Amino acid sequence: MASLRIPANIPLPEEDSDQLHKAFKGWGTNEGMVISILAHRNATQRSFIRAVYAANYNKDLLSELDKELSGDFERAVMLWTLDPTERDAYLVKESTKMFTANNWVLVEIACTRPSLEFFKTKQAYQTRYKTSLEEDVAYHTSGDIRKLLLPLVSTFRYDGNADEVNVNLARSEAKTLHNKITEKAYTDEDLIRILTTRSKAQVNATLNHFKNKFGSSITKFLNEDSDDDYVQLLKTAIKCLTFPEKYFEKVLRRAINKMGTDEWALTRVVTTRAEVDMERIKEEYLRRNSVPLDRAIAKDTSGDYKDMLLALLGHDHA
Repeated sequence: MASLRIPANIPLPEEDSDQLHKAFKGWGTNEGMVISILAHRNATQRSFIRAVYAANYNKDLLSELDKELSGDFERAVMLWTLDPTERDAYLVKESTKMFTANNWVLVEIACTRPSLEFFKTKQAYQTRYKTSLEEDVAYHTSGDIRKLLLPLVSTFRYDGNADEVNVNLARSEAKTLHNKITEKAYTDEDLIRILTTRSKAQVNATLNHFKNKFGSSITKFLNEDSDDDYVQLLKTAIKCLTFPEKYFEKVLRRAINKMGTDEWALTRVVTTRAEVDMERIKEEYLRRNSVPLDRAIAKDTSGDYKDMLLALLGHDHA
């Protein structure tokens, strides 16, 4: 369900590298050329372009982009050009370095990526930052937040599918979750274990049983304590595990519908989901807001930054 538009006839990486090299020469950068190439290549193709660029010009393409571009446009192009697991490693590091309210970016990445991809992100993190993600999370967090985040980033969650769900287990764990939440024991070990270690299919089955048996979704039960930072993170984890498109729609809605755009969130969601589930996110956005996402973004952004985002959404002109 990607939104990316890849041309039918892709030029060779040598041609793309040559065009990018030309775009950087002279008095000003040809930003249109950068967008027309990079925003219409998938992750594998972008990786080839980077390798060929380094081989042919003895320069790192990312360093060149960093030197030639600026502002929100630069961030969008840089994030997009990174390999997806490198990008996630960068975003996670960025969120741990910033104020703790950005723990939800870590939850977002840990809960919406397939297990093997997240494992590779942790490898990329170690290679780049010479420390493990688990180590940094333990260092930057404390108390209940650490109690939730550490198992989330440490577990290699079995991806699973609907055919492999254990129905009896889902029933009994739905009851366990209900008991703990009714007691407001939000940091209980069993509650954390169920949400951080079970496969996504199993978690979904458990939460469906929860809703059917107790008349409301688990997040509705958590709403009365939603001012609590820990409970907010718990809700974020549940949404990311069960309905990622609804979670991302909300992030985008908040990023666009504020007094002033939250470009940091907008860029992150568009660059990380364009090759994954952006079509579903766009459908959810339209359903929720009665405005197409590309139109909302076009209205709220400008210049090369706007053009880059729209290209990644599959709408070069909105």
